[in-house]
Amino acid sequence: MLTPMVAGGVVFPGLFLLSKNTLQRLPQLRWEEADAVIVSARLVSSVQAVMASTAGYIVSTSCKHIIDDQHWLSSAYTQFAVPYFIYDIYAMFLCHWHKHQVKGHGGDEGRPRAPGSIWAVARGYLHKEFLMVLHHAVMVLVCFPLSVVWRQGKGDFFLGCLLMAEVSTPFVCLGKILIQYKQQHTLLHKVNGALMLLSFLCCRVLLFPYLYWAYGRHAGLPLLAVPLAIPAHVNLGAALLLAPQLYWFFLICRGACRLFRPRGSRPPSPCQTQD
Repeated sequence: MLTPMVAGGVVFPGLFLLSKNTLQRLPQLRWEEADAVIVSARLVSSVQAVMASTAGYIVSTSCKHIIDDQHWLSSAYTQFAVPYFIYDIYAMFLCHWHKHQVKGHGGDEGRPRAPGSIWAVARGYLHKEFLMVLHHAVMVLVCFPLSVVWRQGKGDFFLGCLLMAEVSTPFVCLGKILIQYKQQHTLLHKVNGALMLLSFLCCRVLLFPYLYWAYGRHAGLPLLAVPLAIPAHVNLGAALLLAPQLYWFFLICRGACRLFRPRGSRPPSPCQTQD
């Protein structure tokens, strides 16, 4: 178990440092540290997403029996990905820190920052990214032990499908980078936004009804009968995993409405929306 975790602990922070140093030192680029940190963090998240979704596809398509079939990648990649979630909490904090500095809230270069300012930034980070930090913590402290110990080698198909939820992450990361560089009105941003909306809907929201349907087909049950046929704690776990996906999907839909709304048009008034 330790080998994949050590490998993940080396690969993800190492890729981040390599990307950041490359962006800062290449003569053709010479990016500022803030830009290099933010883009490098998005790059590592995208790489992890591609690796996770690829592993998930291999596992889910290899398991013909959705309960008993096993694939070595299911446990190996789960262990490999644990350090990523720990690293990413710190990487997100670095991004928030540099954005805070760019906005002029930090001390000037050469001047010491006010005492306790780092704690103020940390509080702002936790306030802004609380749901994402909580999600990462749950993945490490709850989902990882459950997938390694509680499953006892069963349900690799379902774990593979859950790994494929990461398909939408590269589009999310690219969208954030384009917004960072004020490219909201480009064709690339609009195409990426549509792909992000579609991939998030299919791979994160509709994934859970699909998993229920897959189990129902295996057990010979109609979809609506599946929640009553499985243990309550499984339904509770699925609901807890689905809830933040629905919230994030709502935010994506709201952003898409702003993106594709014709310029100069105003959102409907409350009276109009009630008709």
